Amino acid sequence: MIHHDDTSGSHDQSSRIALPMMAARVDLLSQMLMTVSLRGELVFSAALSAPWSLGFDPGLAWFHIVTEGEAELSCEDEPLVRASAGDLIMLPKGGRHTLSAGNARPVPVNDVLARRPSPDQLAIEHGGGGAPSHLICGAFRFSAESLHGLAETLPSIIHITRDTRSDEPGWLEGLAHFLLAEARTPSAGAALMISRMIDVLVIRALRTWVQTAPGISRGWLGAMADLRISRALKALHDDPFRRWSVAELAEIAGMSRSSFAERFTALVGETPLRYQNHWRLAVASRLLQQGEIRVNEAARRVGYDSEAAFSRAFKAMFGYSPIHARARADQGAL
Repeated sequence: MIHHDDTSGSHDQSSRIALPMMAARVDLLSQMLMTVSLRGELVFSAALSAPWSLGFDPGLAWFHIVTEGEAELSCEDEPLVRASAGDLIMLPKGGRHTLSAGNARPVPVNDVLARRPSPDQLAIEHGGGGAPSHLICGAFRFSAESLHGLAETLPSIIHITRDTRSDEPGWLEGLAHFLLAEARTPSAGAALMISRMIDVLVIRALRTWVQTAPGISRGWLGAMADLRISRALKALHDDPFRRWSVAELAEIAGMSRSSFAERFTALVGETPLRYQNHWRLAVASRLLQQGEIRVNEAARRVGYDSEAAFSRAFKAMFGYSPIHARARADQGAL
């Protein structure tokens, strides 16, 4: 006998609740990723044959796309990563690492790049003549704005496999195709094209990682997994220049003031009001660099009584003054 329970109403109601929550979290992720700003430094294609090994110095952040064959990545204090065709490995913190296939002594990648016929040649060949591997490698730097709240959250290595992308196939292959085209036959505007594509690639990789990686427990990425805290975060991001109180944010989260403050600080790594001030400064920096407001207006919107106090806080966070941020916008307009 089959029993039919009359629960369709409650099921529909829970669906109506869950869908807006999911939309809010996706919206919040979009807002967060909008602040990610970076500059592409270098990209090259690598035709490698086993055995081979390339060493990368610390400093720049790197990504490696395996388009054919296999590669192993070793990084200080991290487990060995094995990647195959269709995989992306990203090292957002710029740690020293080695890529290899087979037993070979690491050769500094800068030495291999130096053997190119000309700096415009964005393709290298290296290895012992065995099984082939093809990679697209790129270096980039995050801006100071992006590093706030991001650097401490990201791991040393992000590995996105072909299986991880099974629900959204094709985006990495598409970007790799155009990056490879620019690397192999650079033409006018290639540097700008490559930098913009690296920008898209990194942001797309971060989005995929956030949505699929288990166990993100700290920083705003971890806070997004908490439905109550993410509601308060979205309110802060939707109206960054409002003078929020902890009590108001706690009410949005549906928590007591003390429980909210404790939970928010544990997840995000700073108090709600400190996070609010940092987020305001990040938004002000973006508006200044886009040429939308003047420094005195930015100070007023952020809530500082004086432009001097705003400038001190801004420089302490980003390492340069708001005047310099605005000057960049003016130079860009010229």
